[in-house]
Amino acid sequence: MNRPTDVRELLFGDTWEYSPAPQSADFADYRDQYGHFIDGEFVEDDEYFESVNPATEETLAEFALADASTVDRAVDAARDAYETWQQTPPSERAKYIFRIGRMIKEKSREIAVLESMDGGKPIRESRDIDIPLAAAHFFHYAGWADKLEYAFPGAEASSIGVCGQVIPWNFPLLMAAWKIAPALATGNTVVIKPAETTPLTAMKLAEIVQEAGLPPGVVNIVTGAGDTGSAIVEHPDVDKVAFTGSTQVGKVIQRAVAGTDKRLTLELGGKGSNIVFDDAPIDQAVEGIINGIYFNQGHVCCAGSRLLVQENVHDEVVAKLQHRMETLRVGAPLDKNTDVGAINSKQQLDKITDLVEAGVEEGCELYQPSCEMPDTGYFFEPTFFTNVTPSNRIAQEEIFGPVLSVMTFRTPDEAVRKANNTPYGLACGVWTDKGSKLFNVAGELDCGVVWGNTYNQFDPGSPFGGYKESGFGREGGRQGLLAYLELDET
Repeated sequence: MNRPTDVRELLFGDTWEYSPAPQSADFADYRDQYGHFIDGEFVEDDEYFESVNPATEETLAEFALADASTVDRAVDAARDAYETWQQTPPSERAKYIFRIGRMIKEKSREIAVLESMDGGKPIRESRDIDIPLAAAHFFHYAGWADKLEYAFPGAEASSIGVCGQVIPWNFPLLMAAWKIAPALATGNTVVIKPAETTPLTAMKLAEIVQEAGLPPGVVNIVTGAGDTGSAIVEHPDVDKVAFTGSTQVGKVIQRAVAGTDKRLTLELGGKGSNIVFDDAPIDQAVEGIINGIYFNQGHVCCAGSRLLVQENVHDEVVAKLQHRMETLRVGAPLDKNTDVGAINSKQQLDKITDLVEAGVEEGCELYQPSCEMPDTGYFFEPTFFTNVTPSNRIAQEEIFGPVLSVMTFRTPDEAVRKANNTPYGLACGVWTDKGSKLFNVAGELDCGVVWGNTYNQFDPGSPFGGYKESGFGREGGRQGLLAYLELDET
């Protein structure tokens, strides 16, 4: 007798349907036009650009376009504020930072909606992951502000000065929290630029900073594109640069600060591997694979975009992966049933499409589930390739989309060699029920983060960063303070 393999089929036959579960956006308050946030006030500019909702292709708001003179004004405000902020008692700095975190929590429902509207990610991810983690980073570094003498025993810690920070579009508010919170806790001031496609929640954060009563000039937010970021990086009165984004841009920034006394940290691209051994809990591993590559539409630097499966369980893993992917729902980011939302921009959609076409042309075998796709907006089906070799473009280049490359291995040594066969070194996952094997393999991987029997788990107390072309420096935890401090041995 043929038995149903799906609980839903067992209970409901072929009638399983999801009713729409839209999250209302009526309560989300945002302006039609935003200026820059400089010296505690919103200021207008001569030129503006539009930010588009990638799920509807409709304009959300206009944002001021900063030029070099605007960046000068923001850096001057940060420099003036630094003289006071560095002298503010650490316990008082902690109160401001904690207050910002608390206000993010209080406004989390609204901010989550704005994040999904501006970036395209599913509301479940914005609501349950991005915004809570952003608040948690402010709480975490509020706790460190008056404990720096214990963080680095035997050294006298002092602030650096004005920090120029440039953040990406995949986790807009979370990346702002990663950068701003440790800078403030260590007594520095900030000029930060959000990505041009996702500036909305950064300006909502500016409103929170203003409402929290943070002294003017301590946090300054300027909006714009690449030229604005360059003006921040190259400004002579910026003491420290922090950048999260593509490896290509990171190399440009590194050349720009070479020969100066600017401090620099870079968190760049990745081509992470999920390594599944034959003794792994396969069903659990499949969930980790799904989370590793289709979370946030694959717009994740540490995405597990390469799946390395031990040869004798390859067919089982691929079959279960296909079955699980048939349940993924692609659609409106504000629908609570959506698993995979909109690609962030038309430009990124075109890049993903080009690389997928390259995979097909190189002879890799394409699989995409039979999911319904929206008629408007920038969407791409969750995808994986089998019959992939390490030399294929899709196995080497960062796609930054919901595309997985599946390869096989026979021995742990081969798995490590294939995992390390990439210019990147940000994150990997290892799936096995043998603890000794997990730790042995993890120790051989050239990457900054290794997850064991899980993937994409983040905590503000845990450092994050990469090796090779994935950058240098760490964000999060005690180690995340180092980039914003001068340490003098006592």
